[in-house]
Amino acid sequence: MDTLEISKLEGAIEAILFTMGDSVELGKIAAAIGHDENTTKKIIRQMMDKYASEDRGVRILELENSFQMCTKKEMYEYLIRIARQPKRHVLTDVLLETLSIIAYKQPVTKLEVEKIRGVKSDHAVNKLVEYNLVCETGRLDAPGRPLLFGTTEEFLRRFGVQSVDELPVMNPEQVETLKTEAEEEVQLKLDI
Repeated sequence: MDTLEISKLEGAIEAILFTMGDSVELGKIAAAIGHDENTTKKIIRQMMDKYASEDRGVRILELENSFQMCTKKEMYEYLIRIARQPKRHVLTDVLLETLSIIAYKQPVTKLEVEKIRGVKSDHAVNKLVEYNLVCETGRLDAPGRPLLFGTTEEFLRRFGVQSVDELPVMNPEQVETLKTEAEEEVQLKLDI
């Protein structure tokens, strides 16, 4: 491909991502520009590098097998001057704890979350669904067919990871420390 053709394809990809607003699957972008997925991914990654090296106000974000155009974080202060500050959802400790369980155990039922947390989790799960960080992913093939929950693309976007595989892994020592602390806390409550 010559430079002129690549430039034209970059323009088409830029137009697609800008117009769609949300993430667009690689396959759909490839079909739209008339090239295979590998070639399309190479062009998009070159665009990502260009956007990163230049003082551009936007960047292209890769989310699993999709791409999305978004504003660079560094430009937020300029946007705030022209638009009122968007409402930020506050993630309390309870919501973060519930979200962590869902992120690491997904797909997971509300009952499984409650067993791990030791308390009812209806409110926390409902809030996470409302914030679009968690969604229903299906039903468990068990009596009552309980709903299964998993994280959303918005979760990936907010936490700056391309997939749940990039979430940090706790080392065994941390797990043992947390287990010990939880057991001590339970024993303390039982003694009171």
